Amino acid sequence: MKYNKKISLGIPKINLLLRFIGTIITNVLLKHDKNQLKFNRIVRNFSASIIIMEKVKPIRFNNPSQNEFVKTLRKRVDNYFKEKNISKTGGIKFKIKAVAMLAIYTAPYFLLLSGVVTNIYIQWGLCLMMGLGMAGIGFGVMHDANHGSASRKKWLNKFLGFSINFLGGNINNWKAQHNIMHHSFTNIDGHDEDINPGDVLRFSPHAEKKKMHKYQHIYAWFMYCLMTLSWTFQKDFGDIIRYEKMGLLKQLKTNLKKEMTLIIITRIVYFIYMIVVPLMLMDIAWWQLIIGFLTVHFVAGFTLAGIFQLAHVMEELEYPVPTEGSVLNQWAVHQLNTTLNFAGKHKILSWFVGGLNYQVEHHLFPNISHVHYSKIAPIVERTAREFNIPYHNIPSLRDALSMHTRMLYRLGHE
Repeated sequence: MKYNKKISLGIPKINLLLRFIGTIITNVLLKHDKNQLKFNRIVRNFSASIIIMEKVKPIRFNNPSQNEFVKTLRKRVDNYFKEKNISKTGGIKFKIKAVAMLAIYTAPYFLLLSGVVTNIYIQWGLCLMMGLGMAGIGFGVMHDANHGSASRKKWLNKFLGFSINFLGGNINNWKAQHNIMHHSFTNIDGHDEDINPGDVLRFSPHAEKKKMHKYQHIYAWFMYCLMTLSWTFQKDFGDIIRYEKMGLLKQLKTNLKKEMTLIIITRIVYFIYMIVVPLMLMDIAWWQLIIGFLTVHFVAGFTLAGIFQLAHVMEELEYPVPTEGSVLNQWAVHQLNTTLNFAGKHKILSWFVGGLNYQVEHHLFPNISHVHYSKIAPIVERTAREFNIPYHNIPSLRDALSMHTRMLYRLGHE
């Protein structure tokens, strides 16, 4: 079957877009052979531009002297939920937030399509709001759902977690990088991909330092803006092949053929509602659409990347190097050494970022919904202090941003 990039609808703007989408499809889709996709060709196409890593090598976390801390912490947190007679999932608070975040993203979109708003500055403001809504869905809806903590119903978690596919990402790319690599091996160079963003940025003292990194404390903020754009146009396609080679897709009970097909189909749907439909219904030039599209992604990317990096790429935190495949800490203690909280008293921020300014609690108990983090945080802090284990907490967002900037500077110079 041939994919024809010369399909025409007789509408210049749409034809231009179709040629653009056709190029993407042609470069990604494969020719059919008896209606079966030959994914070996897609691997060859991408292998020249991505690094194929070996299968994930297990790391052991072990320190018998810390067993009592782990046991005590789990018992105290479990007792909190038993005494309050509440579920560890999101409940009504999560449902309200899910509706709110979806509204923040979709209401500006439909308002733009309606033609009611004609002022370009207000239109641009609505695109800014969509970007915040996109980030909010990621923080407060998709994130909990993909950890299985949004609801007791597995199907609902899967449904809500799949929302990332209609925001330009892919659910199992996220699970592989975030749930498996990041949560299992936090701040361990070569395992945690959140601190391995490529050559342009250096997030670990054990990563190779390049001359450009001395300026990363300046340009990193722009690079954060590109995060979701990278997912949408390139990263997901390459990553899913790497994760197949690493054995992560098998761990997630899926395969390359299924995931690549899913990415392609949902990415086409995404481009249709984000580009084709606005071009058809709105009285705007193609360059105005591009500005709006980029605005949505810049705001979402900056917000998402900024919040996540503030929890790990910081001066106070450790970047352990395993010795013979082992880290001499229990896994829970490792999380406390590599993660911090910030701006916990800022209720509006906590609500918007899905409690991810309480990253310590999230990393220790990813199966607990973020709506409970502020309540269990005092329990975690008290227990950590009691066992002389560090509990990192930055009081304000401004202080956290300053510390992250200093860390970027240090990693670029030392």
